[in-house]
Amino acid sequence: MTQNWRFAPHDESQVRRLSSEMRISPLLAQVLIARGLQDATAARSFIDARMTELLEPCSMPGVESASDRIVAALKEKRRITIYGDYDVDGMTATSILLQCITLAQGQCDYFIPNRLDDGYGLNCDAIRELYEEDPQRLLITVDCGITSVKEAALARELGLELIITDHHQMAEELPAADCLVHPRLPGSDYEFPHLCGAGVALKLAWAVCQKLGDGQKASPQMREYLKCAVGLAAIGTIADVVPLVGENRILVRYGLSALAERAPLGLQELMKVAEIKAGQMLDTEDIGFAIAPRLNAAGRLGQARLAVELLTTGNQDRAAQLAVYLDELNKNRRTVERRIFKQAKEMVEENAEWEDHHTLVLAHADWHPGVIGIVANRVSEHFEKPTVLIALDASTRTGQGSARSFAGFDLHAGFSACATHLMRFGGHQAAAGLKIEEDSIESFRLAFAEYAALAPKPSDDELLVRIDAEVCLNEITKQSVRELDCLGPFGQENPRPQFVATRVQLAEPPRTMGEGGRHISLVFQQHNTKIRAIAFGKGEWASQMEEDGGPFSISFAPGINRFRGFESVQLQLKDWVSEKSKAPVTS
Repeated sequence: MTQNWRFAPHDESQVRRLSSEMRISPLLAQVLIARGLQDATAARSFIDARMTELLEPCSMPGVESASDRIVAALKEKRRITIYGDYDVDGMTATSILLQCITLAQGQCDYFIPNRLDDGYGLNCDAIRELYEEDPQRLLITVDCGITSVKEAALARELGLELIITDHHQMAEELPAADCLVHPRLPGSDYEFPHLCGAGVALKLAWAVCQKLGDGQKASPQMREYLKCAVGLAAIGTIADVVPLVGENRILVRYGLSALAERAPLGLQELMKVAEIKAGQMLDTEDIGFAIAPRLNAAGRLGQARLAVELLTTGNQDRAAQLAVYLDELNKNRRTVERRIFKQAKEMVEENAEWEDHHTLVLAHADWHPGVIGIVANRVSEHFEKPTVLIALDASTRTGQGSARSFAGFDLHAGFSACATHLMRFGGHQAAAGLKIEEDSIESFRLAFAEYAALAPKPSDDELLVRIDAEVCLNEITKQSVRELDCLGPFGQENPRPQFVATRVQLAEPPRTMGEGGRHISLVFQQHNTKIRAIAFGKGEWASQMEEDGGPFSISFAPGINRFRGFESVQLQLKDWVSEKSKAPVTS
């Protein structure tokens, strides 16, 4: 078996006991045990997580003060402006607070910086403009602002009341806003640090609804609003790839149900263009691969306001129009992405000296700054290195960069170590952004590679792929996959169960599919059982597997494929090894 796979210990007596106590299949029992849920009480608590287990909103640092300020502004009939971010997390967070304040009869609008012209987060020009337009307004950031020290100082100097709500990594100096809302503020004891921006916004909206009600419970109208808002928070949580454990798992679990039952008009229309059946129970893959990319396309191509309008409009015709337009934007985004990826690969191949670098830093004047983050992820996977892609601006001789990590490398720490070469940067371990002068790119490339060469390497244990169980393909039935779905929703730190099957043959030649043959479709056979499989982004495996011929050991996550009303088991192929050589195959 390949050295990259680590099998969970299999204690047959423990599996039988848990299976009997919970009246579940031995396969589900094995997966629960593999994930540290050895006794029935803990397992039931995980499976049956309730909305009532969410932490009280005012237990989050800053929420009590922020909600008081919002209620005061409502009573004083002051304008309230939501300052959002241009990604899906920021769009959904903006929509959550916008709807809350509007339903409370507040005068509320929103401002989202243009990704191409304004860059990320608060900026001083916008603050001056908002102040000059209405110096009495209350300004609330969502999903940004926690590192905006200079901008908060300007707001204070002008006398503009500023609430910052964020979830990103903090610098040593915190902004001097009137109120900071963040699950990880220094000195706080909030029990769940992993909320995204939309999750933080939901907690603040919840507290506002309580205060507008009887202090503990929201009014019936606002309770109904909060049920819809959980759906928006679920979209932001999935799209921002935060850990799907604890509060996040609860929000997504109930948010997906809310979207199936009471999705906003705009989302209903977006589901139509994404060919998601009305009323269908959604899963995280529907959001991650169908809904979020279409919303994200608006932000990446400088039109994030349209996505917020889609999420909040009450006009059926406008909702349908916006959904079609966002779908077209997403198609355009994919075309641009393919071109940039091709250019990035050619650039690496033309610079042999980069082969010894532990990182990649690529820059080009024709790259679109809104798309480079997606491509950076593909490049990092392809070359198995942390990657920074930089879109150059000839007029200013500066570049805007997006980075994606590989094998646990800490991008934020790397950027901090190389800060003298950068104009500014932000983000976290897995994804980050920067601005850099064009003349500094080469020195940054060398410094970043040198830092990575000396940085702590991930341990062998961190690089191992954890396998829940070894199975036969005839065990992977629709019934067993549906039973395994009770462990969901699946995502970061709570992945779909992953299994290994051995002595598997190809039932027919593999074929590539998707744009440029990027993906691969296969049919595996083991004894008398045949199951279709797909591997995303692994089109090169088709020729490799066909040439080898098998048999293979395969690592996969099973799911249910729904197509035109029919359901069938489909495996997502994660890795494979030829049983002729027993050598691991990764790319």
